[in-house]
Amino acid sequence: MTFAPEYHDIPGTTVFDGVQCRRGYHLNQFCMSLMDPANRDRFKANEPAYLDEWPLTEAQKAAVLRRDYNGMIAEGGNIYFLAKIGATDSKSFVQIVSTMTGMTVPAYTAMMVGGGRSTQGQLSKRQNALAADESEQ
Repeated sequence: MTFAPEYHDIPGTTVFDGVQCRRGYHLNQFCMSLMDPANRDRFKANEPAYLDEWPLTEAQKAAVLRRDYNGMIAEGGNIYFLAKIGATDSKSFVQIVSTMTGMTVPAYTAMMVGGGRSTQGQLSKRQNALAADESEQ
């Protein structure tokens, strides 16, 4: 029997729960290794070879090489660990997360300064259905 928490159906959201933590353990450990300057140098010198030293899935490796942060999150990455990759690339956190939204850095910054995204429609599919039912009554 599989347990699917209610929050798994929130549009555009991957919750870092126990399942994601286990899925991304080695990916996140790889990211933490980048805190050591010698490891950053080895990674930058030959990214595929350095990744092969870690028991990552092919999907995790491909996401890292593409710098697909949404893909890394889907594969169990935690954004706070993934930020180590961005730092290795001399990218700010804002530069990283703006790529995840498909926005430019100025547009992303303006959105966040303006209060962030609207929560409208961001409930789980189940919660949206309940809200729709209530509004019909």
